[in-house]
Amino acid sequence: MIPFRDTYRDIPLYSPAKKPCRVDLSDNTNLFGAPPSADRVLREEGFLKLSRYPAGYAPDLKRAVARYAGVAVENVTTGCGSDDVIDCALRAFLEPGDVVAFPDPTFVMVPMFARLSALKPVPVPLRAGSDLDVEGLLATGAKLIYVCTPNNPTGTVASRASLERLVDQARGVVLIDQAYVEFARGGDFLDLARTRPNVLVTRTMSKAFGLAGLRVGWGVGAPSLVAEVEKARGPYKHTTLGEAVAVSALTEDVAWMEACAAEAVENRERLRGGLKALGLEPLPSEGNFLLVPVPEAWRVGEALRERNVNVRVFEGLTGVGDALRIGCGPWPLMASALKALKEVL
Repeated sequence: MIPFRDTYRDIPLYSPAKKPCRVDLSDNTNLFGAPPSADRVLREEGFLKLSRYPAGYAPDLKRAVARYAGVAVENVTTGCGSDDVIDCALRAFLEPGDVVAFPDPTFVMVPMFARLSALKPVPVPLRAGSDLDVEGLLATGAKLIYVCTPNNPTGTVASRASLERLVDQARGVVLIDQAYVEFARGGDFLDLARTRPNVLVTRTMSKAFGLAGLRVGWGVGAPSLVAEVEKARGPYKHTTLGEAVAVSALTEDVAWMEACAAEAVENRERLRGGLKALGLEPLPSEGNFLLVPVPEAWRVGEALRERNVNVRVFEGLTGVGDALRIGCGPWPLMASALKALKEVL
């Protein structure tokens, strides 16, 4: 008999319900497209780079991230998306059987990554108002506490007071996932990664920067933390093309990214008004999406897909119940989603 791992037997593949739809609002990516410099880099450098390995440990990308984040190169790690940086951090800092604590609900891959590394995932419900239950998270005794802010899927943010108290009292690493921070009013916690020895902040090029297809993420923390994540990471986590385009985006396309993010936020609030007119109550959001509590969300999601609109369906979220998460971008896409929802409801 083949000795498969017992801990893997009941772990499913990540496979949210999805089919090709004309309007796909399910992934929270930049629906305005890829950054302008990407076209030039792919045309000028793309073919020439295909036959060679990238440089080990992404030195060019680290330098670009360091300039963007205002840190030294030794404070930067990178990975195949920020979820890869998170996965590497769990392997770097924890032994099998250790506890990973996180607010609930949050990014669905975190408990899965924990289980894949034979760790113990411990969810701690968010408080009323969606702030962190600091005492509850600390009471788990976790050596690593994960906090996503703005939070996926709720869109809510952790207060600075709560997060600083958590960082000050945690017995180990606090990993702050800020994949959606470019859409938020404030709430940037890179300063904690610059000043605290136990904080790792992760970011991604997949959302506001429009590079989800190239899978590039990064993290900032104390050099001692980053060095351990780099061991878990391995040398080749980016393609040569992915690194080159990410460098050009961080160097040349920040203003473009900020304009796209601002329009996504404007349309998010316009969408909120349309949803309220349908009798729905979206949660407060600082991301490029809205979480909308909807009874029998799975049924509504299927009906929307039949109308060529795909959104992310969640069932039984702690403190929320069934809900739809709707990504925000150009208004014509939002209008299509509203029209389809009106027909379904």
